[in-house]
Amino acid sequence: MSALPTPRMLLLHKQKTSGRLRYLRLPAGMLLLTPLPEGAQLQPPDSHPETHVLPAGFLLEAEAYLGLPPGSIEGAAEFSAWVTSPEGDIPVLLAYFTTIDPPFAAAETRDGRFITITEARGLPQVELELMRRAYEHVLG
Repeated sequence: MSALPTPRMLLLHKQKTSGRLRYLRLPAGMLLLTPLPEGAQLQPPDSHPETHVLPAGFLLEAEAYLGLPPGSIEGAAEFSAWVTSPEGDIPVLLAYFTTIDPPFAAAETRDGRFITITEARGLPQVELELMRRAYEHVLG
């Protein structure tokens, strides 16, 4: 039996006072810690009824990658999406920055930046769809 491909994580920050959503965009795309393979496609929401839980180690790895202290990123346990790819089905999980403001300096250390969904033009279609699904999940 083959192992499940490495999950990917979409990171966002929701401003508590305004509800403004901003996503972390890195040079390789919207997902940590590994970009999706070419040809990846988002599966329908009901394609995998189980929710894939974000492992604590994966959160710690993302925090270390961005140079953030433990507890700076929290998983959204009630969200999961699945992508079909040449590697097989890949879970895409959602996580939030717990800071009051987006950690701009941490993003810059990885040549990243925070963008809104309206600034996402030019991204691969699968990433745009994942952002939209996360937006709908967070804001309803």
